[in-house]
Amino acid sequence: MAATTVRMITLKSSDGEKFEVEESVALECETIKLMIEDDCADTAIPLPNVTAKILSKVIEYCKKHVESTAAKSSSTEDSCSSTANELEGWPGCMYCCLVGA
Repeated sequence: MAATTVRMITLKSSDGEKFEVEESVALECETIKLMIEDDCADTAIPLPNVTAKILSKVIEYCKKHVESTAAKSSSTEDSCSSTANELEGWPGCMYCCLVGA
């Protein structure tokens, strides 16, 4: 039985911190998706307007979105309220997260 290889993408924040994420997670962000499609993901993808703190939150959100999509949650209402609850802890950086995404 062959093991499935997961492609990893490296994202580099404005303050130089590197994050290695699965391609499926990186594809959740439209800007990063376009860079991957344009073959710009051979090395670290620079994100000059996103700090490490914000990028980690964006990655966390994208991971949860990928997981919930894979699990095909039974109710849209439950999914939306769950997301709203998760975002309550982000009041100081919500705008930055949206810009980063």
